[in-house]
Amino acid sequence: MKKEKSCGAVVYKIENGEKMFLIEHMKMGHYSLPKGHVEEDETEIETAKREILEETSLEVLIDSSFREVITYSPREDSIKDVVYFIGKIIGGTMKNQESEVSEIYFLKFNEALDLLTYENDKNVLKKANDYIK
Repeated sequence: MKKEKSCGAVVYKIENGEKMFLIEHMKMGHYSLPKGHVEEDETEIETAKREILEETSLEVLIDSSFREVITYSPREDSIKDVVYFIGKIIGGTMKNQESEVSEIYFLKFNEALDLLTYENDKNVLKKANDYIK
């Protein structure tokens, strides 16, 4: 059994006093939170920051005291762990990575929850929303 690991974050910003969450519409058709595979000797946080920057052109401050791990089987012969943190935007101009991401949205919590494709992502978003003060 092949073991895979990805890291990402529930990315948010505050707009007009309301939390807005970043959702990606992936080229493969599903709606997701930003994440990607760990490369070489990267830490989980380095991976999350790099992937978010690559996929969205946004820089984030990672809150590592929020750490959620989901595990699933993307293929018959593999098992994958995805580690999610919380990321608050601190810079950059939003632009999607055209090779992987069709569109990027900032949505209110309920809209983001409705749009996400996978139940695991929805559960992480709910926990992150409760965690963010």
